[in-house]
Amino acid sequence: MKINWGTGIVIAFICFISFIMYFVITMVTNDKYNHDLVVEDYYKQELNFQNDINKEKNAKTLAENIKWQQTPDGLLLKFPSNFKDGDISGTVYMYRPSNKTLDFNLPLEINNHHFLIPNSKLVEGRWNIKIDWNHNSSNYLFKESISY
Repeated sequence: MKINWGTGIVIAFICFISFIMYFVITMVTNDKYNHDLVVEDYYKQELNFQNDINKEKNAKTLAENIKWQQTPDGLLLKFPSNFKDGDISGTVYMYRPSNKTLDFNLPLEINNHHFLIPNSKLVEGRWNIKIDWNHNSSNYLFKESISY
């Protein structure tokens, strides 16, 4: 049997479409390829985006901003030394891009201008740290990607 060029083009299209459909079905049905949003309440957070920009601008005006350091006990956050410990409040949000089950929030409990995130809560790799804090009714935001 001889196949003419028209039949060859149809066979090529059918093979190509089958190839694409195989990958689409594999990506949709396989749990290995998890397609979650970065955060669950993405749209709610987008409404507060301008507030975050204003907080980051406030943080950039500080003479001394938050610094972090990896220690044997965990991740040590150093707050500006010219602020009183008791006047600082807020939350630390640790986001793990590769696994949302490792994400967590911690309330700030400053001791001698330091806050320690223990090793037991952290896993080696990339983390996005977001510290939303205030001091004397001024709001600040510190965001950074770190490798722990």
